[in-house]
Amino acid sequence: MKALLSSSTLSLLNEVVKPIGYDKEQASNGIVHIGIGAFHRAHQAVFTNDLLKLDNHWKITAVSLRSPKIRNEMSPQNSLYTVVERSNTGDEVSLIGAVENVLVAPENPQSVIDAIANQETKVVTLTITEKGYCRDASGEHIDVNSQIVKDDLLTPHSPKTFAGFIVAACNLRRKSGDKLTIISCDNLPSNGRITQTIVLEFANLLDPELAHWIKDNVSFCNSMVDRIVPATTADDIAQVSELIGVIDNCTVITEPFKQWVIEDDFIAGRPAWETVGAQFVEDVVPYEKMKLSLLNAGHSVLGILGALYGYSTIDEAASNADISSFLRIYMDNEVTPTLGDLEGVNLKNYKFSLIQRFGNTYIKDQIDRICSQSSAKIPIFILPTINTQLETKGSIDHAAFIIAAFAIYSVGVNEFGTQLMIKDAMENVLNEKAIASRAHPKAFLEIEAIFGSLKDNTTFVEAYTKAYQNIVQN
Repeated sequence: MKALLSSSTLSLLNEVVKPIGYDKEQASNGIVHIGIGAFHRAHQAVFTNDLLKLDNHWKITAVSLRSPKIRNEMSPQNSLYTVVERSNTGDEVSLIGAVENVLVAPENPQSVIDAIANQETKVVTLTITEKGYCRDASGEHIDVNSQIVKDDLLTPHSPKTFAGFIVAACNLRRKSGDKLTIISCDNLPSNGRITQTIVLEFANLLDPELAHWIKDNVSFCNSMVDRIVPATTADDIAQVSELIGVIDNCTVITEPFKQWVIEDDFIAGRPAWETVGAQFVEDVVPYEKMKLSLLNAGHSVLGILGALYGYSTIDEAASNADISSFLRIYMDNEVTPTLGDLEGVNLKNYKFSLIQRFGNTYIKDQIDRICSQSSAKIPIFILPTINTQLETKGSIDHAAFIIAAFAIYSVGVNEFGTQLMIKDAMENVLNEKAIASRAHPKAFLEIEAIFGSLKDNTTFVEAYTKAYQNIVQN
């Protein structure tokens, strides 16, 4: 039986594994990451792991806001794990040691507060998903009616939300005068500005003077992250463990491509991530808009259409000539006109690379994962394109088709009569309106929390209704 990957079993690793290249025990912590999951471990932690070879002051204290699962898996491995980049040239395996440990917030909230407040901590990064920001229906402010927000305001020393932890830690940092930088790495437009607004509004409800201190002493950076990271399966773990010579229950599978574009607005010093491939820019918004409306939207298109076709992975959907042609036309005719001038970006090459990446047969990204929480994704990934095209009287036929396909997908059955696994906070509402749409297609557009006033736009309703009927009839 193979040994478990840990600091005491490194000598058992096969030569295929690229070592971390620094002394983990001699490195110090400088980053707290909230929301550790597969994406963080395959993205920000990899950039930081590479940086630690050059500057050993930036190890990561990771935080799970909900479950102890990742902590329980990583702790026996001394927080070591492998990242496997898969492509048609084979697997490239790297050992990652950037994560020092994982704190589980519900078990010990104060340990998380103390970690963020620690003088060594200069940067906090976030991957908490769109839902984790506790925004109201506008998407621009904190949801003061949310029970979890109300609870945090009543018990600020034992928070549950990311804003509660940030504000509690800033209350301690106010006493020491230590400044802090926070970077959102989630798929939200202007994610740094949203983070700032949520944190300041929460702090203002709790203590206006503290909110004022945060505004002057904490910077919030927008960032754009890009890497395809499918869920790791039991088969992946077995295959990787065989490849590397020890058992790694925390391995992460990903593609060779990775990108991180960060707004250069650090108030307390920063990691030199640019030395290991990240980009620091004055304005992230153009990159962010490109990625959200092309890569993330493209994923949703492949996921929804692929699910209806009965596919289980994104590469299967991308290999379908009709679906891939549809996606190319959507990106060229409807998304590209909304992007404007992207200085330094070859948009044609970027779109071509996306099609190649989606079709990587070695990255078995599950359609169920991509389609999960579509009610939160579509307003961010698809609707901005629709709204801009409507304003400029541009083409919306393919975008309308996507929304019609989403309505049919939300019934919960594909074209072969097979039950679809729908994971969505609005699942019941989606299903109810999707079923009503069989008689009156426009009923689905009445979900105001997703579509706003789109149901009142005659041009869109006509295109959507036509697309809906075409799908049903064909």
